[in-house]
Amino acid sequence: MNRRGKSLLVLALVAVVAMAFRVSWNALRDIAGTVGADATAATLYPFVVDGLMALALVATLVLADDDRRFALRVLGTYTAASLVLNYVHGLVPGLHGRAVDWGRLADWGPANWALVLLATSLPVGSIYFGSDLVAKVLHHQPTPIVVNTEKPTETGMIRSTPDLPESAPPQAPVNGVRIPAAVQVGFLKPMIPPKPVPSTVLAPIGQTSAAQSIRPRRATGRVPQSARSTQPRRTPEQLLTEARALVADWPDAELTAERIRRALHTSPANARALRETLRTERQAAEVTR
Repeated sequence: MNRRGKSLLVLALVAVVAMAFRVSWNALRDIAGTVGADATAATLYPFVVDGLMALALVATLVLADDDRRFALRVLGTYTAASLVLNYVHGLVPGLHGRAVDWGRLADWGPANWALVLLATSLPVGSIYFGSDLVAKVLHHQPTPIVVNTEKPTETGMIRSTPDLPESAPPQAPVNGVRIPAAVQVGFLKPMIPPKPVPSTVLAPIGQTSAAQSIRPRRATGRVPQSARSTQPRRTPEQLLTEARALVADWPDAELTAERIRRALHTSPANARALRETLRTERQAAEVTR
């Protein structure tokens, strides 16, 4: 809707509200005169009730959260009160010409007391609730609207071809040569200047065999004397002699390679060889007996 249409809509709304206020003003003025208000007070009484309704309606458009709910309660309460008083004005014809007694809005006593209390308490409520609503509106801090000032980084990608300021540059032809895996992994590493490599080491792209490195292997040198083991190496005859003396009182069930290895502190291969030799000697000794 354009600006002119909105203006006409607002003017029509103001006209409808003004006519509705005029109708309600007649009833509220007669009610005020019945409960003891003079001519001036009776004329201003409708502004106290219906005027606070308009103020509460504006407050609901400005306030938020709990304050807005409070303004809605005030609006609903005064709307209901105005409706009740207009209804009573329609039920009692004597109110139109003020032919009824003062303070007499209904024939039934309790209903009359409730209506008089309602009509006389509305001006006091307008002072309290109206002041509270105005204070809430004046102290209300609107929530700031966050505007995204960041420029989109992919604007050029989502724009259509006619929207581009100039034609896109031609794409470079794709090289059909397969890149080795070692080179592909290098793209993920930081940009470090590569070390110069002799041209004789480079292999042509696509070659199946990898290029051999010409960097010589660093010589480890001889092991220092202090790092060598201090235990002398034993010959097989020495190991067999020690094993014969060690297992002389062992039963056959305990003559295993693992126990021989732990007792002599030798390798598993030597322990297995000693086990077989010792078992063969024991079997030969039993046969000779």
